[in-house]
Amino acid sequence: MCSILGFCGAGGDYESIREALSQTASRGPDQTRLLKLDNGWLGFNRLSIMGLTPEGMQPFLYSDKATVPCAEASEEEGCLTAPENTQIALVCNGEIYGFRPLRDRLVSDGFRFISDSDCEILPALYEEYGTDMFRMLDAEFALVLYDAKENSFVAARDPVGIRPLYFGVTKDGTYVFASEPKNLLTLVGRIHPFPPGHYFKDGEFVKYRDMSVVEHPSDDDMETTLQKIHDLLIEGVKKRLDSDTPVGFLLSGGLDSSLVCGIAASLTDKPLKTWAIGMDVDAIDLKYAREVADYIHSDHHEVIISKEDVIGAVDEVVRLLGTWDITTVRASIGMYLVCKKIHETSDVRVIMTGEISDEIFGYKYTDFAPDAQAFQKEAEKRIREIHMYDVLRADRCISVNSLEARVPFGDLAFVEYCMSIDPEKKMNHYGKGKYLLRKAFEKDHLIPESILWREKAAFSDAVGHSLKDDLAEYAESCCTDAAYEERIRKYTYAQPFTKESLLYRDIFEKYYPGQAEMIADFWMPNREWEGCEVKDPSARVLSNYGASGE
Repeated sequence: MCSILGFCGAGGDYESIREALSQTASRGPDQTRLLKLDNGWLGFNRLSIMGLTPEGMQPFLYSDKATVPCAEASEEEGCLTAPENTQIALVCNGEIYGFRPLRDRLVSDGFRFISDSDCEILPALYEEYGTDMFRMLDAEFALVLYDAKENSFVAARDPVGIRPLYFGVTKDGTYVFASEPKNLLTLVGRIHPFPPGHYFKDGEFVKYRDMSVVEHPSDDDMETTLQKIHDLLIEGVKKRLDSDTPVGFLLSGGLDSSLVCGIAASLTDKPLKTWAIGMDVDAIDLKYAREVADYIHSDHHEVIISKEDVIGAVDEVVRLLGTWDITTVRASIGMYLVCKKIHETSDVRVIMTGEISDEIFGYKYTDFAPDAQAFQKEAEKRIREIHMYDVLRADRCISVNSLEARVPFGDLAFVEYCMSIDPEKKMNHYGKGKYLLRKAFEKDHLIPESILWREKAAFSDAVGHSLKDDLAEYAESCCTDAAYEERIRKYTYAQPFTKESLLYRDIFEKYYPGQAEMIADFWMPNREWEGCEVKDPSARVLSNYGASGE
């Protein structure tokens, strides 16, 4: 994954900033570097994915249309001092898709590069286009850039928020940006998520792209709509297969991860490496994942976990996530444990996942949307907030195990088009949720037909119904009814409403005291809709769950 830190002011000392950056060493275990600037610091922990040579190490220094080798900077105790002629310095956690044609064009314009890293082109693009470059990028990224000519810092994040970025302000008014809240705890007061699709410059946040806003509604007929969904998702998977290190796949046996695996298998000559996880007593999805794996002939691995594994992981999962949200914690336990096993037993460094399909095409609860306008409004809300929930889950569970997450359903062209589809077409008028996505791939036979048309089961439930029940039982044992009523009163923001939610909030406050407002609210079905007046985020409590759990 990599992690970054930008201290955008003259204050700050080497030891405190080095310690702050070290909190996310697992995101970038290959190499760490701090760069001292005239009025600030840049820090980088590297996980080598593209451009594996030493020249691909960041920060990238840039001067006179050329990348300056870091060897030309002085170094003491792992801290670099930028050469006087440095015009731009940059740290970026990102993947820039289609970077090779961009680099070739820049080379033809006289720019010179020293590595095969995709992120090395960013200072040159900034030199050419300034902040206009952010809208041009087909990428998932978080970056901090120092512009020496203007003596200013720029920070930016991709439009979906796939790559994490947070910020806070020191007592003397200095902005600090970093990959995770744990980097900022000792440096700033209140910690905020950096808004996706924005850049920061000169104390101002500017929105450059909003994926939840449909600028050009699609009037495509059904056949054209299905074809575009099909083609754009295939392209989204294809571009994410580009890696200088091995790629693996999480395969739950549900529609989304199965489609990603089926598409990837059709694009590659070698068998995919796939992983599934399940409880030792009632795992729903292991058999379906095995069915898909057999169908696509993948090198398949199963990870079996117990109640003890689940309970033992709770504290660490809340710590690594930096959230108190119920459904995010539940779903993260299985993902964290399977990624831990991948890290320990394989050479895979990139993980492909199936997040963000539901936000676009609908959950089980969106079957209760009263009309198309309400369905679309809910999709817009979920896309705006996804960086605090499923995307956060995937990022932390994967990156803490020194792996990189790639999310084909988050491809910008795919999201933009699918959000533009007439919501009347996306509503469940067909007796089957996410019908358009299923129908778009019906003719290809990339996965078994039974999987393509299988009802959705929530990931945390599919790992095993007992996972949710074990967590609720454990939370019940942690405090009496009277203690619960007393302890929830100390939380005025997003007050816990079950013993399980109190358990997660208490752990969160232990690691992130006073930072609860980093998360907007509990992820829940829209309780304003008839049929969604529920007190638990699990789809199991909805009347239409039906065959999802079989």
